[in-house]
Amino acid sequence: MRLPALTLTSTDGEQVALDRLGAGRTVLYLYPLTGRPGVDLPEGWDAIPGARGCTPEACGFRDHFAELLAAGVRRVYGVSTQPSDYQREVVDRLNLPFAMLADPGLSLAAALSLPTFEAGGQVLLKRLTMIVRDGTVEHVFYPVFPPDKHAAQVLAWVREAGGPR
Repeated sequence: MRLPALTLTSTDGEQVALDRLGAGRTVLYLYPLTGRPGVDLPEGWDAIPGARGCTPEACGFRDHFAELLAAGVRRVYGVSTQPSDYQREVVDRLNLPFAMLADPGLSLAAALSLPTFEAGGQVLLKRLTMIVRDGTVEHVFYPVFPPDKHAAQVLAWVREAGGPR
């Protein structure tokens, strides 16, 4: 499946056209939301299967970023419904070497019929990861568990898949 012609705003201020990511592999990991120190998560968050773990997942991609690039990945993006200014805080706080993409209108979820759930009156993305090569979804990880080990799972898959990068 090809990615739709959607443009999302990144935390570095760029407009990223998903159907024009360029040659090579891109990792798009979708996650529900990132918490902030001192800010409450939606009520019942801990009881929702798969909701917890966004920060450890992001840290995993941060920690494996250089290895992903060495294995042939050209780009890594985190994607959530949170606005870019909110995501910018987590990029800075966690020292992420990649940008996050904001999809507050759930346009990607609508275009690809992606799984969502509701928490605290918000519709959020369920955690999943797409490996995109040359604009086509090459592989999907779903469900993602455990989130803190997921980046290593993606790295292992990319290394095993090999092929054109």
